[in-house]
Amino acid sequence: MAGLREIVFDTETTGFDSQGADRITEIGCIELIDWLPTGEQFHAYVDPERDVPEKVVQITGLTTGFLRGKPKFSERADAFLEFVGDSPLVAHNAKFDMGFINAELRRMGRDEIPDHRFIDTLAMANAAFPGSPASLDALCKRFDISLSARDKHGAIIDSELLARVYLELRGGRERTFGFEPEGDAPQSRSSKQADAKLRPNPLPSRLSDQEKTAHAAFLKQMGGSDIWERVFRRMEGLR
Repeated sequence: MAGLREIVFDTETTGFDSQGADRITEIGCIELIDWLPTGEQFHAYVDPERDVPEKVVQITGLTTGFLRGKPKFSERADAFLEFVGDSPLVAHNAKFDMGFINAELRRMGRDEIPDHRFIDTLAMANAAFPGSPASLDALCKRFDISLSARDKHGAIIDSELLARVYLELRGGRERTFGFEPEGDAPQSRSSKQADAKLRPNPLPSRLSDQEKTAHAAFLKQMGGSDIWERVFRRMEGLR
């Protein structure tokens, strides 16, 4: 498929310390082409090989018992890397997710994913709306994106939400239509709209005499509504 390919992704983890004892518990990835989801996804629950703290369970719903016996990251790494390929990786607070992914790759003796491949939507939001809340939830509210499907933090649902936020941060759905000359910044919808102009000669009615007679009979059946009679006569007068 032609176009710009990017991967929006999210990870769930046992905690915040990617360089210490914390590990990945879930990975979710959404493929975008020209900022729009294609329906292609990668999703995996991962055995962190350690217990999940109760405070984390309350956030993600992922328990030690549920994750025990799931594939380890090393067993899903090739599938993950094949899915993302060499595409840019979009994440909210990308430093966090990048840290955990690269820590897992280092444990395997694999090459890390370089910093330049990551796009941070948190940094984009802070630049676009300085001083405003920039969490994923706050941005969903700003862009009127429903959070109804999300009762816990989950890698795949958060990736789906982030994909919609990322599109808005890139200029919204209008950006994908390609109307702007190359190099121009996306314009607002109102600035693109031309003023409506009246036709010098109104279009003729397409109603046949039989249809007009049937319509008049229908109005009479309704009790001869004066309002609709006046509208009908006015429309006829414009012919």
